[in-house]
Amino acid sequence: MRDFSDDLAALRTSLAEARQYLRIDDLRDRRPQLETEASRPDLWDDADRGRAVTGELSSVVEDLERYDGLEERISDAETLAELAREEGDESLEPEVEEAIASVRSEFRALELRSLFTGPHDEADAICELQSGEGGADAQDWTNMLLRMYLRWAERRGFATELDEVSEGSEAGISSAQFLVKGRHAYGLLRSEHGVHRLVRMSPFNAQGKRQTAFAALKVTPFLEDIPDVEIDEKDLRIDVYRSSGAGGQHVNVTDSAVRITHEPTGIVVSCQNERSQHQNKDRAMQVLRAKLAEREREKREEELAAIRGEQRSVGFGSQIRSYVMQPYQMVKDLRTEHETGQVDAVLDGDLDGLMEAFLRWRRAEETA
Repeated sequence: MRDFSDDLAALRTSLAEARQYLRIDDLRDRRPQLETEASRPDLWDDADRGRAVTGELSSVVEDLERYDGLEERISDAETLAELAREEGDESLEPEVEEAIASVRSEFRALELRSLFTGPHDEADAICELQSGEGGADAQDWTNMLLRMYLRWAERRGFATELDEVSEGSEAGISSAQFLVKGRHAYGLLRSEHGVHRLVRMSPFNAQGKRQTAFAALKVTPFLEDIPDVEIDEKDLRIDVYRSSGAGGQHVNVTDSAVRITHEPTGIVVSCQNERSQHQNKDRAMQVLRAKLAEREREKREEELAAIRGEQRSVGFGSQIRSYVMQPYQMVKDLRTEHETGQVDAVLDGDLDGLMEAFLRWRRAEETA
Protein backbone atom coordinates (compact mmCIF):
# COMPACT_ATOMS: atom_id res chain seq x y z
CA MET A 1 0.00 0.00 0.00
CA ARG A 2 1.47 3.33 -1.09
CA ASP A 3 2.30 5.94 1.60
CA PHE A 4 0.61 9.25 0.77
CA SER A 5 1.82 11.14 3.85
CA ASP A 6 4.33 13.33 1.94
CA ASP A 7 1.77 14.30 -0.69
CA LEU A 8 -0.82 15.20 1.93
CA ALA A 9 1.74 17.15 3.97
CA ALA A 10 2.60 19.15 0.84
CA LEU A 11 -1.09 20.00 0.37
CA ARG A 12 -1.27 21.19 3.98
CA THR A 13 1.76 23.41 3.33
CA SER A 14 0.07 24.87 0.24
CA LEU A 15 -3.07 25.49 2.28
CA ALA A 16 -1.07 27.38 4.92
CA GLU A 17 0.50 29.51 2.18
CA ALA A 18 -2.93 30.21 0.69
CA ARG A 19 -4.16 31.29 4.11
CA GLN A 20 -1.45 33.97 4.05
CA TYR A 21 -1.75 35.34 0.52
CA LEU A 22 -5.54 35.25 0.56
CA ARG A 23 -5.50 36.99 4.00
CA ILE A 24 -8.11 34.53 5.29
CA ASP A 25 -8.04 35.81 8.89
CA ASP A 26 -8.67 39.37 7.71
CA LEU A 27 -11.47 38.20 5.43
CA ARG A 28 -13.20 36.34 8.28
CA ASP A 29 -13.15 39.56 10.33
CA ARG A 30 -14.30 41.66 7.39
CA ARG A 31 -17.21 39.47 6.26
CA PRO A 32 -19.65 40.22 9.14
CA GLN A 33 -18.94 43.95 8.78
CA LEU A 34 -19.79 43.84 5.09
CA GLU A 35 -22.88 41.70 5.65
CA THR A 36 -24.16 44.20 8.20
CA GLU A 37 -23.56 47.10 5.83
CA ALA A 38 -25.07 45.25 2.88
CA SER A 39 -28.28 44.66 4.86
CA ARG A 40 -28.79 48.37 5.60
CA PRO A 41 -32.03 49.61 3.96
CA ASP A 42 -30.40 52.89 2.89
CA LEU A 43 -27.34 51.28 1.27
CA TRP A 44 -28.46 51.97 -2.28
CA ASP A 45 -29.24 55.62 -1.60
CA ASP A 46 -25.64 56.01 -2.73
CA ALA A 47 -25.36 53.75 -5.79
CA ASP A 48 -21.55 53.91 -5.90
CA ARG A 49 -21.30 52.88 -2.26
CA GLY A 50 -23.84 50.08 -2.81
CA ARG A 51 -21.82 48.64 -5.69
CA ALA A 52 -18.59 48.90 -3.71
CA VAL A 53 -19.99 47.10 -0.66
CA THR A 54 -21.75 44.32 -2.55
CA GLY A 55 -18.74 43.84 -4.84
CA GLU A 56 -16.33 43.54 -1.92
CA LEU A 57 -18.68 41.20 -0.07
CA SER A 58 -18.96 38.96 -3.14
CA SER A 59 -15.15 38.76 -3.42
CA VAL A 60 -14.73 38.02 0.30
CA VAL A 61 -17.34 35.26 0.25
CA GLU A 62 -15.80 33.75 -2.91
CA ASP A 63 -12.32 33.59 -1.36
CA LEU A 64 -13.52 32.17 1.95
CA GLU A 65 -15.65 29.51 0.29
CA ARG A 66 -12.80 28.54 -2.01
CA TYR A 67 -10.35 28.24 0.88
CA ASP A 68 -12.81 26.30 3.08
CA GLY A 69 -13.60 24.00 0.17
CA LEU A 70 -9.91 23.19 -0.30
CA GLU A 71 -9.49 22.49 3.40
CA GLU A 72 -12.46 20.13 3.33
CA ARG A 73 -11.16 18.29 0.27
CA ILE A 74 -7.74 17.83 1.88
CA SER A 75 -9.41 16.44 5.01
CA ASP A 76 -11.45 14.04 2.88
CA ALA A 77 -8.29 12.85 1.09
CA GLU A 78 -6.52 12.36 4.42
CA THR A 79 -9.45 10.33 5.76
CA LEU A 80 -9.60 8.19 2.64
CA ALA A 81 -5.83 7.56 2.73
CA GLU A 82 -6.00 6.61 6.42
CA LEU A 83 -8.89 4.25 5.75
CA ALA A 84 -7.01 2.60 2.88
CA ARG A 85 -3.88 2.22 5.04
CA GLU A 86 -5.73 0.73 8.01
CA GLU A 87 -7.64 -1.77 5.88
CA GLY A 88 -4.76 -2.42 3.49
CA ASP A 89 -7.16 -1.80 0.62
CA GLU A 90 -5.04 -1.08 -2.46
CA SER A 91 -8.17 -0.64 -4.58
CA LEU A 92 -8.60 2.80 -2.95
CA GLU A 93 -5.21 4.03 -4.18
CA PRO A 94 -6.47 5.47 -7.50
CA GLU A 95 -9.22 7.37 -5.66
CA VAL A 96 -6.71 8.88 -3.22
CA GLU A 97 -4.33 9.76 -6.07
CA GLU A 98 -7.14 11.44 -8.00
CA ALA A 99 -8.22 13.47 -4.94
CA ILE A 100 -4.64 14.66 -4.31
CA ALA A 101 -4.07 15.52 -7.99
CA SER A 102 -7.33 17.49 -8.12
CA VAL A 103 -6.46 19.60 -5.06
CA ARG A 104 -2.90 20.12 -6.29
CA SER A 105 -4.25 21.42 -9.60
CA GLU A 106 -6.57 23.78 -7.74
CA PHE A 107 -3.63 25.17 -5.77
CA ARG A 108 -1.67 25.80 -8.98
CA ALA A 109 -4.58 27.89 -10.28
CA LEU A 110 -5.01 29.62 -6.93
CA GLU A 111 -1.32 30.46 -6.69
CA LEU A 112 -1.83 33.04 -9.43
CA ARG A 113 -3.73 35.08 -6.86
CA SER A 114 -0.49 35.63 -4.97
CA LEU A 115 0.98 37.25 -8.09
CA PHE A 116 -1.50 40.12 -8.13
CA THR A 117 0.40 42.82 -6.27
CA GLY A 118 -0.81 46.05 -7.92
CA PRO A 119 -3.28 48.35 -6.13
CA HIS A 120 -5.85 48.07 -8.95
CA ASP A 121 -5.28 44.47 -10.08
CA GLU A 122 -8.83 43.47 -9.06
CA ALA A 123 -10.40 46.24 -11.14
CA ASP A 124 -12.11 46.10 -14.51
CA ALA A 125 -9.97 47.19 -17.47
CA ILE A 126 -10.33 49.86 -20.13
CA CYS A 127 -8.59 48.64 -23.28
CA GLU A 128 -7.64 50.76 -26.29
CA LEU A 129 -6.29 49.27 -29.51
CA GLN A 130 -4.52 51.44 -32.08
CA SER A 131 -3.11 50.34 -35.42
CA GLY A 132 0.49 51.31 -36.13
CA GLU A 133 2.96 50.87 -38.95
CA GLY A 134 1.97 48.44 -41.68
CA GLY A 135 -0.90 50.02 -43.60
CA ALA A 136 -3.76 47.64 -44.37
CA ASP A 137 -1.97 44.79 -42.60
CA ALA A 138 -1.77 46.84 -39.40
CA GLN A 139 -5.49 47.64 -39.55
CA ASP A 140 -6.31 43.99 -40.16
CA TRP A 141 -3.94 43.04 -37.30
CA THR A 142 -5.73 45.47 -34.97
CA ASN A 143 -9.02 43.77 -35.80
CA MET A 144 -7.45 40.34 -35.14
CA LEU A 145 -6.24 41.54 -31.72
CA LEU A 146 -9.70 42.86 -30.86
CA ARG A 147 -11.19 39.44 -31.62
CA MET A 148 -8.41 37.74 -29.62
CA TYR A 149 -9.09 39.75 -26.47
CA LEU A 150 -12.87 39.45 -26.75
CA ARG A 151 -12.49 35.66 -27.15
CA TRP A 152 -10.12 35.54 -24.14
CA ALA A 153 -12.64 37.44 -22.01
CA GLU A 154 -15.43 35.09 -23.11
CA ARG A 155 -13.34 32.04 -22.15
CA ARG A 156 -12.81 33.45 -18.63
CA GLY A 157 -16.46 34.39 -18.18
CA PHE A 158 -15.71 38.14 -18.20
CA ALA A 159 -18.24 40.61 -19.55
CA THR A 160 -17.16 43.00 -22.32
CA GLU A 161 -18.54 46.30 -23.60
CA LEU A 162 -17.39 47.63 -26.95
CA ASP A 163 -17.47 51.41 -26.56
CA GLU A 164 -15.95 52.61 -29.81
CA VAL A 165 -14.66 51.12 -33.08
CA SER A 166 -13.17 53.14 -35.95
CA GLU A 167 -13.15 51.35 -39.28
CA GLY A 168 -9.85 51.18 -41.14
CA SER A 169 -9.30 53.15 -44.33
CA GLU A 170 -8.34 50.00 -46.24
CA ALA A 171 -9.26 47.00 -44.08
CA GLY A 172 -9.96 45.97 -40.50
CA ILE A 173 -10.09 48.77 -37.92
CA SER A 174 -7.83 51.68 -37.07
CA SER A 175 -8.77 51.76 -33.38
CA ALA A 176 -11.14 50.35 -30.79
CA GLN A 177 -11.99 50.94 -27.15
CA PHE A 178 -13.61 48.27 -25.00
CA LEU A 179 -14.21 47.52 -21.34
CA VAL A 180 -13.48 44.12 -19.77
CA LYS A 181 -15.42 43.52 -16.56
CA GLY A 182 -14.44 40.78 -14.12
CA ARG A 183 -12.36 40.17 -11.03
CA HIS A 184 -8.64 40.70 -11.79
CA ALA A 185 -9.39 41.80 -15.36
CA TYR A 186 -6.85 44.62 -15.09
CA GLY A 187 -4.31 42.48 -13.25
CA LEU A 188 -4.37 39.97 -16.09
CA LEU A 189 -4.55 42.42 -18.98
CA ARG A 190 -1.60 44.47 -17.69
CA SER A 191 0.53 41.83 -19.37
CA GLU A 192 -0.86 42.91 -22.76
CA HIS A 193 -0.09 46.64 -22.46
CA GLY A 194 2.32 47.59 -25.23
CA VAL A 195 3.12 47.07 -28.90
CA HIS A 196 2.28 43.77 -30.63
CA ARG A 197 4.08 42.73 -33.82
CA LEU A 198 2.69 40.43 -36.53
CA VAL A 199 4.78 38.72 -39.25
CA ARG A 200 2.91 36.86 -42.03
CA MET A 201 2.39 36.48 -45.75
CA SER A 202 0.20 39.49 -46.43
CA PRO A 203 -3.23 38.88 -48.00
CA PHE A 204 -3.08 42.52 -49.15
CA ASN A 205 0.15 42.11 -51.10
CA ALA A 206 -0.29 41.03 -54.71
CA GLN A 207 3.12 39.34 -54.70
CA GLY A 208 2.31 37.45 -51.49
CA LYS A 209 5.34 38.86 -49.75
CA ARG A 210 5.95 38.58 -46.06
CA GLN A 211 4.86 41.71 -44.18
CA THR A 212 5.33 43.05 -40.66
CA ALA A 213 2.54 44.98 -38.94
CA PHE A 214 2.24 46.69 -35.58
CA ALA A 215 -0.64 47.50 -33.24
CA ALA A 216 -0.64 48.82 -29.69
CA LEU A 217 -2.86 48.02 -26.73
CA LYS A 218 -3.19 50.45 -23.83
CA VAL A 219 -4.73 49.09 -20.63
CA THR A 220 -6.07 51.31 -17.83
CA PRO A 221 -7.84 50.24 -14.62
CA PHE A 222 -11.51 51.22 -14.67
CA LEU A 223 -12.18 52.84 -11.31
CA GLU A 224 -15.83 53.43 -10.41
CA ASP A 225 -15.05 56.00 -7.74
CA ILE A 226 -12.10 58.35 -8.21
CA PRO A 227 -12.47 61.10 -5.58
CA ASP A 228 -9.01 62.60 -6.17
CA VAL A 229 -9.67 63.56 -9.81
CA GLU A 230 -11.41 66.88 -10.32
CA ILE A 231 -12.42 67.93 -13.83
CA ASP A 232 -13.24 71.51 -14.74
CA GLU A 233 -16.11 71.58 -17.25
CA LYS A 234 -14.40 74.53 -18.96
CA ASP A 235 -11.55 72.16 -19.91
CA LEU A 236 -13.86 69.86 -21.86
CA ARG A 237 -14.94 69.91 -25.50
CA ILE A 238 -17.98 67.69 -25.95
CA ASP A 239 -19.03 66.58 -29.43
CA VAL A 240 -22.20 64.66 -30.25
CA TYR A 241 -22.38 62.54 -33.39
CA ARG A 242 -24.21 59.63 -34.95
CA SER A 243 -22.61 56.30 -34.13
CA SER A 244 -21.31 54.07 -36.90
CA GLY A 245 -21.15 50.32 -37.05
CA ALA A 246 -22.17 47.22 -38.93
CA GLY A 247 -25.85 47.84 -38.25
CA GLY A 248 -28.35 45.51 -36.62
CA GLN A 249 -30.01 45.88 -33.25
CA HIS A 250 -27.05 47.65 -31.61
CA VAL A 251 -26.77 50.59 -34.00
CA ASN A 252 -27.90 54.01 -32.78
CA VAL A 253 -30.34 55.85 -35.04
CA THR A 254 -30.00 59.25 -33.30
CA ASP A 255 -27.05 61.56 -32.68
CA SER A 256 -26.47 60.05 -29.25
CA ALA A 257 -22.78 59.08 -29.42
CA VAL A 258 -20.52 61.34 -27.34
CA ARG A 259 -16.86 62.28 -27.72
CA ILE A 260 -15.16 64.24 -24.92
CA THR A 261 -11.79 65.96 -25.33
CA HIS A 262 -9.91 67.03 -22.20
CA GLU A 263 -8.07 70.00 -23.71
CA PRO A 264 -5.29 70.44 -21.09
CA THR A 265 -4.04 66.87 -21.63
CA GLY A 266 -5.37 66.09 -25.10
CA ILE A 267 -7.07 62.92 -23.82
CA VAL A 268 -10.05 61.92 -25.98
CA VAL A 269 -12.73 59.46 -24.87
CA SER A 270 -15.93 58.43 -26.55
CA CYS A 271 -18.90 56.15 -26.05
CA GLN A 272 -21.67 55.12 -28.42
CA ASN A 273 -23.13 51.88 -27.10
CA GLU A 274 -25.49 53.21 -24.40
CA ARG A 275 -29.15 53.91 -25.06
CA SER A 276 -29.10 57.68 -24.67
CA GLN A 277 -26.78 60.65 -25.09
CA HIS A 278 -26.88 61.22 -21.31
CA GLN A 279 -25.81 57.64 -20.58
CA ASN A 280 -23.03 57.83 -23.18
CA LYS A 281 -21.75 61.06 -21.62
CA ASP A 282 -21.77 59.51 -18.12
CA ARG A 283 -19.79 56.49 -19.32
CA ALA A 284 -17.34 58.66 -21.23
CA MET A 285 -16.78 60.81 -18.12
CA GLN A 286 -16.07 57.67 -16.07
CA VAL A 287 -13.47 56.59 -18.61
CA LEU A 288 -11.95 60.09 -18.66
CA ARG A 289 -11.62 60.12 -14.87
CA ALA A 290 -9.94 56.72 -14.95
CA LYS A 291 -7.49 57.88 -17.63
CA LEU A 292 -6.63 61.05 -15.73
CA ALA A 293 -6.06 59.01 -12.57
CA GLU A 294 -3.77 56.64 -14.50
CA ARG A 295 -1.93 59.63 -15.98
CA GLU A 296 -1.25 60.97 -12.48
CA ARG A 297 -0.04 57.54 -11.34
CA GLU A 298 2.32 57.29 -14.32
CA LYS A 299 3.63 60.81 -13.62
CA ARG A 300 4.43 59.85 -10.03
CA GLU A 301 6.20 56.69 -11.22
CA GLU A 302 8.27 58.70 -13.72
CA GLU A 303 9.30 61.13 -10.97
CA LEU A 304 10.41 58.23 -8.78
CA ALA A 305 12.24 56.64 -11.70
CA ALA A 306 14.11 59.89 -12.33
CA ILE A 307 15.17 59.97 -8.70
CA ARG A 308 16.37 56.34 -8.90
CA GLY A 309 18.10 57.01 -12.23
CA GLU A 310 16.22 54.21 -14.03
CA GLN A 311 15.87 54.05 -17.79
CA ARG A 312 12.29 53.66 -19.02
CA SER A 313 11.35 52.75 -22.58
CA VAL A 314 8.03 54.13 -23.79
CA GLY A 315 5.97 54.26 -26.96
CA PHE A 316 6.18 52.44 -30.26
CA GLY A 317 9.35 50.74 -31.45
CA SER A 318 9.75 48.40 -28.47
CA GLN A 319 7.26 45.60 -29.04
CA ILE A 320 6.44 43.36 -26.09
CA ARG A 321 5.47 40.34 -28.19
CA SER A 322 5.90 38.95 -31.69
CA TYR A 323 3.39 36.74 -33.49
CA VAL A 324 5.07 34.97 -36.41
CA MET A 325 2.84 33.04 -38.84
CA GLN A 326 5.38 32.57 -41.70
CA PRO A 327 7.90 31.12 -42.36
CA TYR A 328 7.36 29.33 -39.03
CA GLN A 329 4.71 29.43 -36.30
CA MET A 330 5.58 31.08 -33.00
CA VAL A 331 4.33 33.59 -30.46
CA LYS A 332 7.14 34.91 -28.27
CA ASP A 333 6.96 37.41 -25.41
CA LEU A 334 10.16 39.43 -25.50
CA ARG A 335 10.03 40.33 -21.79
CA THR A 336 9.51 36.90 -20.28
CA GLU A 337 10.99 34.76 -23.11
CA HIS A 338 7.82 32.64 -22.91
CA GLU A 339 6.98 31.19 -26.32
CA THR A 340 4.52 28.82 -27.94
CA GLY A 341 4.05 27.39 -31.41
CA GLN A 342 0.25 27.37 -31.03
CA VAL A 343 -0.33 30.67 -32.87
CA ASP A 344 -3.90 29.87 -33.92
CA ALA A 345 -4.84 28.98 -30.33
CA VAL A 346 -3.37 32.23 -29.02
CA LEU A 347 -5.21 34.29 -31.62
CA ASP A 348 -8.38 32.46 -30.57
CA GLY A 349 -7.95 33.76 -27.02
CA ASP A 350 -5.67 31.20 -25.35
CA LEU A 351 -3.57 33.80 -23.51
CA ASP A 352 -3.43 32.35 -20.00
CA GLY A 353 0.07 30.89 -20.36
CA LEU A 354 1.49 34.19 -21.63
CA MET A 355 -0.27 36.13 -18.87
CA GLU A 356 0.90 33.79 -16.10
CA ALA A 357 4.48 34.00 -17.38
CA PHE A 358 4.26 37.80 -17.26
CA LEU A 359 2.92 37.79 -13.67
CA ARG A 360 5.76 35.55 -12.51
CA TRP A 361 8.33 37.66 -14.41
CA ARG A 362 6.96 40.87 -12.92
CA ARG A 363 7.11 39.48 -9.39
CA ALA A 364 10.71 38.37 -9.96
CA GLU A 365 11.57 41.86 -11.27
CA GLU A 366 9.95 43.52 -8.26
CA THR A 367 11.76 41.19 -5.87
CA ALA A 368 15.07 41.89 -7.59
